[in-house]
Amino acid sequence: MRVLDVGAAPRRPVESNGSRGFTIGAIAVTAEAHLVTVRLTPGGVVGRHPAAGRQLLLVVEGDATVSGADGVECELGPGQAAVWEPGEAHTTRSAGGLLALVVEGDLDVGEPGHVVDPGDV
Repeated sequence: MRVLDVGAAPRRPVESNGSRGFTIGAIAVTAEAHLVTVRLTPGGVVGRHPAAGRQLLLVVEGDATVSGADGVECELGPGQAAVWEPGEAHTTRSAGGLLALVVEGDLDVGEPGHVVDPGDV
């Protein structure tokens, strides 16, 4: 067994698409999907860009204001997630700072109460 401190994963800054105060660090990568940590400093922004694949952002600490293709903003807190479809333009910002996990790729993301893994039935 290995124990990972996702908050301490090595990260690199991202400034594309007008992003600021945004760093990202890879935790796991496969041909079908990748798992990364995302940090936003207070006032940080992930600039509007299209999702490369189905993307799930799960807030671990802090706050996130997210929007998708329609531009409607939604507030998220710890334990809440946003899902964007492949190619969907989206943005994320944080007033107070954010640590999140992002999984992107070939994902089957269910609704609350929906069984995603048939082995769980």
